[in-house]
Amino acid sequence: MASNAAERALDQSVDIESYMLDLGRQARAASRVIARSSTAQKNAALLLMADAIQARREPISEANQLDLEAGKAKGLDSAMLDRLALTPARIDNMIEGLRQVAALPDPVGEISDMRFRPSGIQVGKMRVPLGVVGIIYESRPNVTCEAASLCLKSGNAVILRGGSEALHSNQAIAQCIEIGLSAAGIDPNAVQVVATTDRAAVGRLITMTEYVDVIIPRGGKSLIERISAEARVPVIKHLDGICHVYIDDKADYQKAMDIAINAKTQRYGTCNTMETLLVAQGIAARILPALAKAYKDAGVEMRACKQSLALMDGAIAATPADWSTEYLAPILAIKIVADLDEAMDHIAQYSSAHTEAIVTEDFSRAQRFLREVDSSSVIVNASTRFADGFEYGLGAEIGISTDKLHARGPVGLEGLTSQKYIVLGDGQIRT
Repeated sequence: MASNAAERALDQSVDIESYMLDLGRQARAASRVIARSSTAQKNAALLLMADAIQARREPISEANQLDLEAGKAKGLDSAMLDRLALTPARIDNMIEGLRQVAALPDPVGEISDMRFRPSGIQVGKMRVPLGVVGIIYESRPNVTCEAASLCLKSGNAVILRGGSEALHSNQAIAQCIEIGLSAAGIDPNAVQVVATTDRAAVGRLITMTEYVDVIIPRGGKSLIERISAEARVPVIKHLDGICHVYIDDKADYQKAMDIAINAKTQRYGTCNTMETLLVAQGIAARILPALAKAYKDAGVEMRACKQSLALMDGAIAATPADWSTEYLAPILAIKIVADLDEAMDHIAQYSSAHTEAIVTEDFSRAQRFLREVDSSSVIVNASTRFADGFEYGLGAEIGISTDKLHARGPVGLEGLTSQKYIVLGDGQIRT
């Protein structure tokens, strides 16, 4: 954002330590201000941000084109370039996401579980912001908008550190965020975008325990592994998106076809894309030949188990590594399993605990799958591509968490808050 510290960071002679400490101090001060901002004020800022993005679509697209051209020159792969691109539809989604977040109930200050104790006091819980959130991400410049909106609505200040490959796009979006904050009378330091690409800035951000309350990394496995290993600040994360679809022998044929094709081919470079297809023995001979043709027509490379090879024209033999690989590409591992139990055993061994789906018309099997599969999203009769904050009605998401503590699954407003106990009395003393 347009803070003095951010301006100084553009000067390569600026000391990273001093710069990051400035950002931290400003974020901590802003977090106290934003935590007490009214819902109306926060919503106004979000809607003004949306209006600014709409008005500045052309500059945003031009900035994104600069990043795409630079990315191609650097040899970024197709999946990375896809995540980097801000298409007209993705700009529309950013605008819609801001407006959806503005329309969502404000979680801050929500009181629940109030109850009287024998002493006469009332005890309950109040939802409160986390404080200062640090977000480190690669490629996807729309994260700048999503993160700002969710942190703002949940009453948190945020420090955003995007990848160097999206520098121009992030700065263009940051200008729109600043317009919205300033017009709503909110301290622009509530959302700060790190203006240096120096990797040392990341190292400092993830260790500033005095200023930052939680870190959320979004990007490749190497980035998230580094953050997890080096951070002193608590981290909300997921490493891989090894997602499964299991087609049960009690599945509706057309539903199974549609879901299995969509889960893989709707978009390849996302963490909720299916990477392994499991098919029950009882339906394999009927459905796999048709799926093979559909995948072949879509340009998907099929890596199949020994049983599947005989049923899938154009498939090649899978290796053991294929079951534990997140491709983020038009490649799919396929395996025939005996039944639901074998499917769940395979998922338990190889899943990254992100998203798994079952296609079945058997209610009992669907219920077992929901209860027994230990992933952050478990789906019945729908594509894994729905495992997304926008699709779940969160307005946007700040990331997917496969951890079991503090938040799990798509992290929206509630995941960016905590709870504290509150006690109401009328002069009671403990005896």
